[in-house]
Amino acid sequence: LLQGHAGLLGDDLVSAILGADQSSEAGINAQRERVVALRSKISALATNEARTLHQIADYLVDKSVWIVGGDGWAYDIGFGGLDHVIASGRNVNILVLDTEVYSNTGGQQSKATPLGAVAKFSMAGKAVAKKDLGLMATTYGTVYVARIAIGAKDGHTVSVLREAESYPGPSLVIAYSHCVAHGYSLSQGLEQQKRAVACGYWPLFRFDPRRAEKGENPMKLDSAPPKGSLRDFTANETRFQMLERINPERSAMLQQMAAESVKERFALYQQMAAVNENGSAGSVQSD
Repeated sequence: LLQGHAGLLGDDLVSAILGADQSSEAGINAQRERVVALRSKISALATNEARTLHQIADYLVDKSVWIVGGDGWAYDIGFGGLDHVIASGRNVNILVLDTEVYSNTGGQQSKATPLGAVAKFSMAGKAVAKKDLGLMATTYGTVYVARIAIGAKDGHTVSVLREAESYPGPSLVIAYSHCVAHGYSLSQGLEQQKRAVACGYWPLFRFDPRRAEKGENPMKLDSAPPKGSLRDFTANETRFQMLERINPERSAMLQQMAAESVKERFALYQQMAAVNENGSAGSVQSD
């Protein structure tokens, strides 16, 4: 339609619209201005083709498409759909707000619920480690994957969202999200996020396939080595402390298992970030 109206619109405008670089905010804004000029010129025409072009001209501007959902959907009941989307190769961004529990339906456990936490259907404390959705997504090698926590590193969160949006393929961003079901005042939510990252419970990382194209390791660990213990984090949340009051022995056992699981997972991320493209070990990149 655009090319068919080149005589009215002018070859320069048509060429500028079709060849526009929309990889930046400035480029997208410039394209929006071209579309305004296009509509102004074509509005006087009464043909069906002109009316159609006027109606759909906004599609000449690149769109940033985001799918937003919780962990119950992403890790659990909707995982098949999410997996289908990231395997499609489409340029779509997915933001998972991970509260580690079915928040909207009363606090049932999900596959994102951590080891040792109490929730509906795991009143004796969940005895299985949390599903590592991010790690699973990296195995495709074609998906931008990141884990963020705005309370721990807000700058990192902004950088990740920008990178995810700019990646020309599927992006999966998993955001730590505090929840009333965790059992503490949400006014302390950002502080608790800091504790989660500091103790290694919620490692921050980015997996960017574009780095592999340049011969670099796509995995970048953005968390410093853990400081303190997992207990520094879990002691502030009722979902962990409830079991300690009811069954101290089981609570201690699950806490020990959880601490070992956290160490093992962080060590795995460190190993992934330290491996160079030739398979040899390198230095861990961490911000």
